[in-house]
Amino acid sequence: MTKKLIYLDHAATTPVDSEVVKAMQPYFLEKYGNPSSIYSLGREAKQALEVAREKAAKILNCQPEQIIFTGSGTESDNQAIIGAALANQARGRHIITSLIEHHAVLHACEFLESQGFEVTYLPVSKEGLVDLTELKNAIRPETILVSLIWANNEIGTVQPISEIAKIIKEKNSETFFHTDACQAAGFFDLDVQELGVDLLTLNGSKIYGPKGTGLLYVKKGLPIASIIHGGAQEGGKRAGTENVPGIIGLVKALELVQNNREEENQRLIGLRDKLIEGLLNIPKVILNGHPTKRLPNNVNVTIADVEGEAMLLHLDQQGICVSTGSACTSGSLEPSHVILALGQSFDLAHGSLRFSLGKANTQEDIDYVLEVFPEIIEKLRRMSPVNLAIN
Repeated sequence: MTKKLIYLDHAATTPVDSEVVKAMQPYFLEKYGNPSSIYSLGREAKQALEVAREKAAKILNCQPEQIIFTGSGTESDNQAIIGAALANQARGRHIITSLIEHHAVLHACEFLESQGFEVTYLPVSKEGLVDLTELKNAIRPETILVSLIWANNEIGTVQPISEIAKIIKEKNSETFFHTDACQAAGFFDLDVQELGVDLLTLNGSKIYGPKGTGLLYVKKGLPIASIIHGGAQEGGKRAGTENVPGIIGLVKALELVQNNREEENQRLIGLRDKLIEGLLNIPKVILNGHPTKRLPNNVNVTIADVEGEAMLLHLDQQGICVSTGSACTSGSLEPSHVILALGQSFDLAHGSLRFSLGKANTQEDIDYVLEVFPEIIEKLRRMSPVNLAIN
């Protein structure tokens, strides 16, 4: 008998929606022209590309020319941070971010530090929230950029982006604000005017779109340097032949999740809260992230006296897919930098596990997890020499 697969790692990637696949297919086989070519096949691809850009701009409430299509969320983050820093360094070389950012942001900031920029890394509360007073105090006349993740990819904590934008502009109207919205894009209104952001990143693989696709919103008039050099595509900001099928798929996926998000959010919150309640009935389990200001689909817990990798492998044997942290660092033996930033000890942080739900998950899936998981924990704890104290 084939074992049922229960996929609970949607924060790592999502399956591509069948409607997205259908929208992409003609641009692989029939309408395959290069958008930069001037004959009819190329013009057809160019028109499809610009229609997709207009649709994305409508969702973000911006102008089409403010959308740059990229090859991933990571590329968009790098374009936003490195591109904005290099283009604006004449008026300042100070950047602010937080300790719980995605590595696409942290490593971009580390690169800029090697180039002579100064970066302030804001701490967070034990629930993963940035202290807004600390943020305000960190902004200086020479601060050119603040980059803060909207919804954390590991613990699901949601930052008050609109409030943060107001604080930044009140303290220094010339400081740009970038947010990584990759995890948030399927759940919240992406109106950049309401959010008050100058730069916004999202990608396809977190919203039932194709992998290897992303976009960056850049506010009109914001100077930004290219980080990929070659042709004049994307208004001269991102060289390389556009991935037309991928862009069509990205925008279709964005339309679908935005159209259905309110109803789906309520459904997922019910499943999320049921899973949290059941997991917290297990002794020595800590919920990571904010109890209410979190993504509708995110459950991250630390289980004392057990290693995350061991739990993951035992769950996999039961057909349940979860994560011990962000997918980008799952090959590392180091505990999550996000969990450590919450104030957990090195030893405790090794026992963190992330469940991230999606549109195919059901009440029966949650029931099954809560049936088999306590037995797994009990078995692993019997073999564990560790007995950690928790607060």
